[in-house]
Amino acid sequence: MNITIGIDASPRELDLEVNLSEDELFAQVSEALRAQTPLLLTDTKGEKTLIPAQAISFVRVTAQQSHRVGFAIH
Repeated sequence: MNITIGIDASPRELDLEVNLSEDELFAQVSEALRAQTPLLLTDTKGEKTLIPAQAISFVRVTAQQSHRVGFAIH
């Protein structure tokens, strides 16, 4: 699943691909926001990202997009 996290006071967004269900992701985000503890996410490459809960402005989930291969004639 691809996710985008908005960070307060930053014009850039954090884009990650994670192996979590939508319910698991939102449960982790909700718990971090409720407890004001950092959100720790591990992406599909095994890289860990730690995001302070107070810095999260939004979380957007997008569907996995398959990459089309081939040539198009316009």
